[in-house]
Amino acid sequence: MIKNENLKNGVIFPRGAKNDAYAKYFIGQSYLQGLVADSKIDVGVGNVTFEPSCRNNWHIHHDGYQILLVTGGEGIYQEEGQPARHLVAGDVIVTHDGVKHWHGATSNSWFSHVAITAGTPEWLEPVDDIQYQKAEEDFK
Repeated sequence: MIKNENLKNGVIFPRGAKNDAYAKYFIGQSYLQGLVADSKIDVGVGNVTFEPSCRNNWHIHHDGYQILLVTGGEGIYQEEGQPARHLVAGDVIVTHDGVKHWHGATSNSWFSHVAITAGTPEWLEPVDDIQYQKAEEDFK
């Protein structure tokens, strides 16, 4: 059974269009809705929605950071060398400059978060199925 399918239509913020611009950095389908369109603001703010099992590649934010505000569904966050964390609405993740990490939906739930991002991302290798399954086992 797939949980939190109401996120398909957006709940707090619009789901947005298919995240085609970043699709090569994701396994599965994600959606992106920009939330701040002000050229005087030097951070990105967007609502990201993940279909079940969708996750982004390992990545690092250089000369910046990333803050995730979980708004719905169930997700996973993992920093390199650390156990995975189970995420639900209301959770806040702060990823500091230079920390290798990934995030995405659990295998049986849609997931959404607002990402506040500064700096330049460096996209790395995909989170393969074995790593992903191990991450889910970390919190089950």
